[in-house]
Amino acid sequence: MDRFERIYKQGVVTTMEIWVDRETGVQYLFHRDGYSGGLTPLLDQDGKPLIETEA
Repeated sequence: MDRFERIYKQGVVTTMEIWVDRETGVQYLFHRDGYSGGLTPLLDQDGKPLIETEA
């Protein structure tokens, strides 16, 4: 099993993706535009990382 799983993708050259760390449940936003990009955790209103819980 891979540790990270992409659960959402939008775009082709400019992309937005949401990734989940399967070990911690933390969700990350990845944005890419051409040759540059960035990764950041998604945070709730209290500044805590969003955690995906299994249904």
